[in-house]
Amino acid sequence: MAPNLRDLLHRPLLSRSSPLSPGNAASRISAYVYGNVLILVALIPMTSPDEHTFQGVAIVLGTALSTFVAHAFAEGVGETVRTGVKLARVARIEQLRDSVPVLSAAVLPAVLLAIGWAGLLDPGVGQIVAEITVIARIASTNFVVGRLRGEKPTRGTFLGSIVLALVATAVVALKLLLTH
Repeated sequence: MAPNLRDLLHRPLLSRSSPLSPGNAASRISAYVYGNVLILVALIPMTSPDEHTFQGVAIVLGTALSTFVAHAFAEGVGETVRTGVKLARVARIEQLRDSVPVLSAAVLPAVLLAIGWAGLLDPGVGQIVAEITVIARIASTNFVVGRLRGEKPTRGTFLGSIVLALVATAVVALKLLLTH
């Protein structure tokens, strides 16, 4: 039986058959927020033409990779403290999976910077669009939390996302004001 349009529009985006456990959901949203914030922090200071080349791409990818490793390590240490038991291999792999949102934060910004570096887009425009994509990801945090909990989006989810987008936009506006 095909789901109706209302069901499709009101279920969590990319819904799962069952929600993640609260621990996994917390680890993933922590990685999502942490990754997006640090990628935005890496993008904002890029102002010189040198940083609109391979160097900018390397900064974003290096930030994501080092943050991924640090986040997975920290989550593993935290889990060991919580349980009092050394993590098994399966649990360590689960910690790596829960840290993947850190890496996902860098994908589109790195691609946009690389397109600018290749000359297919003005590098400055590529950077601004990369910053906007990260702001959009930060704004979507409420939707991601709801999805990980298996909840349907509400009007409050949407309004909270607008507030998050405004705060992230203020950060970028301050960057533009101070550096350009």
